[in-house]
Amino acid sequence: MTDDLPVSLPHRLRAALVAADFTYDRVADLLGPAAHDALARNETTPALRRTTGGSPLETLTRLFLLQSVVDLDAAERALPGLVDRLAVEGFVERSVGEVAARLDVRPYAADGDSLWVVSDLTPGLDGGPNLVGPDHVLGISSASTSLAQLTIREPVGRSLDLGTGCGVQALHLAGHSTAVVATDVNERALRLARFNVTLNDVRTPVDVRAGSFFEPVAGERFDLISTNPPFVISPATGERLVYRDSGLPGDRVVEHIVRTAPDHLTEGGWCQVLANWVIPTGQDWQDRLASWADPECDLYVVQREVVDPASYVELWLKDAGQHGGPDYATRYDTWVSWFEQQGIEAVGFGWINLRRSGAAQPRRELLEWPYDVEQPIAPALHAWASAGDVTVGLDSRLVVRTDIQQETVGAPGAADPEAVVLRQQRGLRRARQADTVEAALVGACDGELSVGQILGALADLLDLDPAQTETTYLPAVRELVAEGFLTTGP
Repeated sequence: MTDDLPVSLPHRLRAALVAADFTYDRVADLLGPAAHDALARNETTPALRRTTGGSPLETLTRLFLLQSVVDLDAAERALPGLVDRLAVEGFVERSVGEVAARLDVRPYAADGDSLWVVSDLTPGLDGGPNLVGPDHVLGISSASTSLAQLTIREPVGRSLDLGTGCGVQALHLAGHSTAVVATDVNERALRLARFNVTLNDVRTPVDVRAGSFFEPVAGERFDLISTNPPFVISPATGERLVYRDSGLPGDRVVEHIVRTAPDHLTEGGWCQVLANWVIPTGQDWQDRLASWADPECDLYVVQREVVDPASYVELWLKDAGQHGGPDYATRYDTWVSWFEQQGIEAVGFGWINLRRSGAAQPRRELLEWPYDVEQPIAPALHAWASAGDVTVGLDSRLVVRTDIQQETVGAPGAADPEAVVLRQQRGLRRARQADTVEAALVGACDGELSVGQILGALADLLDLDPAQTETTYLPAVRELVAEGFLTTGP
């Protein structure tokens, strides 16, 4: 792909993709659930069997998604007048009578829109070689979709896509921002990101800049920073894959972002990070991550997964295509030995959310939550912040969230349950064990009575001291609001 692409190429390619109805939904319909799921596992045979009709949609699917060689005539029908130009620019390779893809052009459904993302080809299809170059530009991945689901979609002014890669997050941010800045150190990634912005006819200004981390935006502030940094935890030695390796040892890249981001946030601004972090032997991971955060910012961290060093090393050696290679065992041993020397017990994966709330006492919560959650999770994170802005007292009138269900645990036929559990059906789907008073209070919160009136009635009903009941349960009420079980209104 050359530095100076013809201005018309992305527009002409877009027209061809639209004409072929090459969208995420149409491809999913074409392949059917089984073949579509197989392709997600990097297996193409079921999809090849479903795309033999020769239509432009089938041809584009075979060419770009299945990396199958297609007939020149079929390619010309699917990409009228574009095959030669795409060959010059490195999108495809043309031989006598055949065309093969050299870049991935992938339909993507985002925020109700049909988009397309150009990136390097997906490695490892059908068990093939998985080796990629140092400047490999990753396309749609589980990490990119996770960050997209994490990022709050409230309308904002300026947003920053830190480490944009092929520009996936910038495309999302453009849908609810007045202006977007996207940065990366990989020049190939920057060229593809610019192409993808034009390909998708993005009307929001997207300023794509070269540079490391916050260097290209020195002195600037943003309402929203969204980033999936190169967070792989390693000794930072040997060859480097830019999309995943920062060049910094351990989790210093994530620490740097968490420590630096507040200087680039407006009042009320968010920084949302998809990251890995070190869990040192004998040290609490919450305390370690909390020490990175600006004391004037709200901090909400959700640890979604914990991986032992051996499993972690195996994962990323396979990602780099080094599994089974001649020096695989040496690389494995070196990496695991470094974990031991550094006193790393495990690696955590999850979400780090910073918010410059301006609160006198910023809110902090670091939660281990490996359970299923509702996606996108962003509305639940926004609700967490909103709950932190609420002042709860005895005169507050609260409402139980409509998705809350109560579960009782106990022996069959017992007069009273051994435990009562309140469980959310949406968002994080938290669960909370409650005693009789707490469960009854939640059940009575319909907005009609104040917290003080409900606690007074329960104290009278259960023959409890009213003042002591208020002292004991008002903190619990505040926790119920903070955790999203109770709200201030519909």
